[in-house]
Amino acid sequence: MSKPSIGFCGLGAMGMGMATHLVKQGYSVTGFDVYQPSLDRFKAAGGTPSTSLAESAKDKPFYIVMVASAMQAQPALFDKDGIVNALPKGATLLLCSTVPSAYAKSVEKDLGEAGRGDIFFIDAPVSGGAGRAADGTLSIMAGASDAAMEKGKWLLEEMSASSKLFIVAGGVGAGSNMKMVHQVLAAIQILSLSEAYGFAARLGLNGKEVYNKVIESTGWSWMFENRSQRTLKEDYFPGASAVTIILKDTGIITSMSRSVGFPATLCAIAEQVYFSALDRGWGANDDAGLVRLWSSEPVTSIQNSLPAEDKEAKLQLVVDLLTGIHLVSAAESISLAKHVGIPLPQLYELACDAAGGSAMFRDAGEKMITILEGKDNDSGRILGEYVKKLRTAVDEAQAIKCPLYLGTGALNLLLQTGSDSSLASLLKYYSVR
Repeated sequence: MSKPSIGFCGLGAMGMGMATHLVKQGYSVTGFDVYQPSLDRFKAAGGTPSTSLAESAKDKPFYIVMVASAMQAQPALFDKDGIVNALPKGATLLLCSTVPSAYAKSVEKDLGEAGRGDIFFIDAPVSGGAGRAADGTLSIMAGASDAAMEKGKWLLEEMSASSKLFIVAGGVGAGSNMKMVHQVLAAIQILSLSEAYGFAARLGLNGKEVYNKVIESTGWSWMFENRSQRTLKEDYFPGASAVTIILKDTGIITSMSRSVGFPATLCAIAEQVYFSALDRGWGANDDAGLVRLWSSEPVTSIQNSLPAEDKEAKLQLVVDLLTGIHLVSAAESISLAKHVGIPLPQLYELACDAAGGSAMFRDAGEKMITILEGKDNDSGRILGEYVKKLRTAVDEAQAIKCPLYLGTGALNLLLQTGSDSSLASLLKYYSVR
């Protein structure tokens, strides 16, 4: 059988990779974007460019929306000359943008009210970056009716790695909620790497030395390894992932958290720092450039003549800072997932090998889940050493007048564990009564 035609809206960094991957797999893909250079690139890659949403959707049994936000998705979908009116009867529509779960649910409702209940709709946000989008190895979190999933699962499989398609129970909205709790990790860890490099710069450490130390330590995260490639090269203009993108995702988290009474403490701190970057006019710059809040000097140009023992001690302070932040970020993500009804083992499987992954999430996350599921009372005191090390890093930062937004926030949360000093006591902070 011939492969079905696919319509595609949103040829940004991720969307371009997704759409061109499908072209390489032999599909006829018609792509829409408002930016002409993106259409030109798509045409050069073998796709069919379109300057009309309606034309991009006409006669397409499958359609993918990968715009930046719900504000962009709504008119693209429902304007008179938009996607929904042009789709053929019984088409399958995938919304792969990161949007609030409430918005995903509203799309399903609006389709019915527009007389297009025949459209099979799948809420399917993605994660993994432009490279994995182009390789067809994304992580995809999908929520839909059984009928819609039966129609569209093959297309999700085409764009995801074999073990990275997560069908989340709960229908439309569940996929977006899974992406939201994953982005708790991403939102915190994107800022944490700049905070770490900034702290290191104030300590007189060269960025390459910091990278080599962290990458093999408990301070490792996927975001640290990924964004470091641009931080060390100052590849910020425009870079690959604008500050406005992670700010949008962080806003989804903090807004949802307020609406359900959940204390997303580190995400709220991160959001305020992202606002500061926006105020400086950095919104379109790569988020790996947030280190400029701490150092105007390139982190790779910093020279020192520290004795080996002193240098190692300072590098360890940076590792301890990241370790403490990532420990608390794991608790924040997993606790929010429990609060909104996301299956915790599924989140763990997803995040361990996705953009929110970290050594601390991998090592502590599984035990956090057993505690929250009532399978472990966690009577052991295991956080004391983390508290001690993070306190030492924060004290050093205070001595040299270096701001540690996430580090200080994480330490304050860990200090609330008191003499108990256990994972259970940290998770108790996030429990909503």
